[in-house]
Amino acid sequence: MEIQRLRDLRDDHDKTQQEIADVLNMHRSVYRRYESGERETPAWVVVKLAEYYHVSTDYLLGRTNDPTPYPPAKTK
Repeated sequence: MEIQRLRDLRDDHDKTQQEIADVLNMHRSVYRRYESGERETPAWVVVKLAEYYHVSTDYLLGRTNDPTPYPPAKTK
């Protein structure tokens, strides 16, 4: 997880760690450890944060600088 990117997104959205922890249904101390890099961020948290911030998971993971989320997959 790109730690600085996670913190910047939260700051850009004027959210506190507690507000994001509430979105993720966890204690603030657990979220703080993800944001500080003390703890590895589980995949479900990455997905939920990407949905919340309307960015791609690759952007959160630092694999791209383009925050644009991917379009939904087309089903047949």
